[in-house]
Amino acid sequence: MANYTTVTSDKSKRTALLCCIFGGFLGVHYYYVGRIGKGVLYTCTAGLFGLGWLFDIYKIATGGFSDNAGAPLRR
Repeated sequence: MANYTTVTSDKSKRTALLCCIFGGFLGVHYYYVGRIGKGVLYTCTAGLFGLGWLFDIYKIATGGFSDNAGAPLRR
């Protein structure tokens, strides 16, 4: 029997979702997961003019969002 391990981020999905909902237009969720460059982009463009912000809420809620190392967020 093989043992499988799944690498997950030390960042919380719930925290990232709350950061995105309340500060997503400023890129707060990207700063939280360590993706600083994309956070700056969101800060300068108001969440990619609101469209990126809404898309990110969906991605985080469905589990398709990852941290700066590419690991999925923990539940």
